[in-house]
Amino acid sequence: MLFPSINLNQSGFIKVSEIHTIYWEESGNPQGKPVVFVHGGPGGGVSAETRRFFDSEKYRIIQFDQRGCGQSTPHACVEENTTWDLIADMELLREKLSINKWQVFGGSWGSTLALAYAIMHPQRVAELVLRGIFLLRQSELHWFYQFGASQLFAEAWQDYYYFIPSQERHDLMKAYQKRLFGEDKSLQLAAARAWSIWEGSTCHMIPDESHIQESGADEFALAFARIENHYFMNKGFFEHENWILDNINKINHIPTKIIQGRYDVVCPMITAYDLHQIFPESELIIVPKAGHSAFEPNIVKELIKATNKFAE
Repeated sequence: MLFPSINLNQSGFIKVSEIHTIYWEESGNPQGKPVVFVHGGPGGGVSAETRRFFDSEKYRIIQFDQRGCGQSTPHACVEENTTWDLIADMELLREKLSINKWQVFGGSWGSTLALAYAIMHPQRVAELVLRGIFLLRQSELHWFYQFGASQLFAEAWQDYYYFIPSQERHDLMKAYQKRLFGEDKSLQLAAARAWSIWEGSTCHMIPDESHIQESGADEFALAFARIENHYFMNKGFFEHENWILDNINKINHIPTKIIQGRYDVVCPMITAYDLHQIFPESELIIVPKAGHSAFEPNIVKELIKATNKFAE
């Protein structure tokens, strides 16, 4: 269902602060409609596969690795790494590539960052394609990291839960923060693998063993877990947890498609529903037989329908 694999037109690095350098790449039609792919996590990264949601004859496809992950450096670094820093990086990249307006495509944390970017720079956004909506509210974090998703993926929960001593299990995110940012490098990595594998185990409606293994790879897990925990413990660096919903009036003129798996355990459908209630101008597409991953077949189908529609 994905478009065929494509090669890069160009790629490079931009020094965005005294500390951070981010990786970016461009593929597709240099004269095509610009789109920026905003990856999840935070702490995930882009790949050759994530270019394939777009028709390369119609789109100029821009991808970048957010601070501290993928090919960006320094690896797993959380210093000078906030939502507002990432938004500034997107603007720097847009200006470097001489793009006036682009489509913004993001899922999971990518939907959070896409919405925040659009609110701050609505004049630069042609359309929004959003998947697996995440607004970084406390109820969403509690559901996935403390109690909720644990009831559906009980066997996968065990390694994440029992990694932490019983006296600290009342606040698992805080307990993981202590280990992910402690001095013991081996404990950092063990905590990162437990955190990352938990999420990898729940991304698909039918668990994908290869994805779970990839989630536990040392380099990926360390950046993924540290950066996610950093953002989540800091509540996304938003003024308050409803910051996105309270600012939707700034972007409700932007054509927007929301694609949500009915059985998404990582970012449950209530969040997409709440967004659509505040943003009725958007189109909410509920995918009946799908979980969280962008690569679930029925999610792929709807994402490609959306990008094809906006390509016109």
